Amino acid sequence: MAFDYKKEYKEFYMPPKKPTIVTVPPMNYIAVRGKGNPNIEGGEYKASIEFLYAIAFTIKMSKKGRHKIDGYFDYVVPPLEGFWRQDDAVEIDYSRKEDFQFISVIRLPDFVTKEDVEWAIDEAGQKKKMDFSKVEFLTYDEGTCVQCMHIGVYDDEPKTVKMMHEFMEAQGYALDITDERLHHEIYLSDARRVAPEKLKTVIRHPVVLQI
Repeated sequence: MAFDYKKEYKEFYMPPKKPTIVTVPPMNYIAVRGKGNPNIEGGEYKASIEFLYAIAFTIKMSKKGRHKIDGYFDYVVPPLEGFWRQDDAVEIDYSRKEDFQFISVIRLPDFVTKEDVEWAIDEAGQKKKMDFSKVEFLTYDEGTCVQCMHIGVYDDEPKTVKMMHEFMEAQGYALDITDERLHHEIYLSDARRVAPEKLKTVIRHPVVLQI
């Protein structure tokens, strides 16, 4: 049976609907950076998703080709994730979607190296006749965070974020969003197939113990 990160690491992908504190280890991703309203057709965000899945499945299906990845085991491609920020704003302002800057990511199994990603970029480019040069190998060390499962539309996330921040303060933590530590979302539902009120999104914010 294929290894499923969501099932094997439930503390990171399936948190409860109430806030918890979690320490996230460094993880490797394929990533695409961009900016702008994610809802715009033909925008950078939707293009980033197309790029990521093309590379993710090129790596997954390498087992059927000549490029053999050392230590490969069969796995389910992990869910789409996103790191988000806006200039001059600590917390996300959902009324200013045009000001979003994002890093769209998909987690990589530990056996996938930067060289394997570079191979996949070249391989996908040749097969699809597309430029995948925006895709990069990214290691992200998230550290200590507050997280919560958000159920519902993305524009209602501030309610969940407020609950998270109240919880972290009660536990002695302070918000630590910076240019390096970002608002993080993990998309567990396919918005094309799931009713908006049933969408599942993990929201994660970096925190630091107050002195």
